[in-house]
Amino acid sequence: MIRPDLIDRLRVTPGKRLRLKDHDPGWAQTKELKELGKEALRTRAEEILRVNLAELAEAQELLYANDVYSVLIVFQAMDAAGKDGTIKHVMSGINPQGCQVFSFKAPSAEELDHNFLWRYMKALPERGRIGIFNRSYYEDVLVVRVHPELLERAKLPPGKRGKSFWRDRYEDINAFESHLARNGTLILKFFLNVSAAEQKRRFLDRLDDKEKHWKFSAADLAERAHWDDYMEAYEDALSATSTKCAPWYVIPADHKWVTRAVVADVVTSTIRGLDLRYPKISEEQERRLAAARKTLAAE
Repeated sequence: MIRPDLIDRLRVTPGKRLRLKDHDPGWAQTKELKELGKEALRTRAEEILRVNLAELAEAQELLYANDVYSVLIVFQAMDAAGKDGTIKHVMSGINPQGCQVFSFKAPSAEELDHNFLWRYMKALPERGRIGIFNRSYYEDVLVVRVHPELLERAKLPPGKRGKSFWRDRYEDINAFESHLARNGTLILKFFLNVSAAEQKRRFLDRLDDKEKHWKFSAADLAERAHWDDYMEAYEDALSATSTKCAPWYVIPADHKWVTRAVVADVVTSTIRGLDLRYPKISEEQERRLAAARKTLAAE
């Protein structure tokens, strides 16, 4: 497992202003890790991922059997940061019956006729299950903030769309997540922090490889032109909405093996922290089980 002090470096402290320039998207997060070396660290990260996948499968089974808590995992990132691959690798060992993944695109006409949280409420995981949001309601304080013209489709009451408007949305999100947490939903939020240089390299890789052309969209390049605006929007949103019950983690994403190991470790250790137990059965149920065993043994 990854040392708690290293994980703490990635968690956004509630009430403290986040500055992404203070978060290295690479593998050498500390002097100690740099001295260990890239290849040695990669080997260790792969071992951490392997162990966590086995433990996550067990934790998921306990979550399902306990049937009290649900887990909501939120992924946000710039294009090509590795959300899809992280979800695929971290969740590869769990029972697919206990996990659901939703990828949210542009809202439909029906969804625009409701408040911005409505379509996400419908996709929340039930008790005993893990739900993953590949992009989420945070798009409404990220993409929509960078492109405020999108608000014109939302049919909102008249009013100013300045700083107070976005503060109100942050408050709505915090209240929503607080409500979920009080009712048994464990919330983990990951911002995959990819650098502009690494995003460029991955875009070029997609353009150079015909089998990856389907991954590239002209819209990706258009959004890249707003990089600084997105970084500001992310800093504001993560600073305002990282809370004790729904923390944000800024995950280094320039190296996929780092991303996957860290996310798997945080998810597994947090679920294990619930200290779940298999349900105990009553004495009457014990007697019925004994009778059933006796009947089967006598066949």
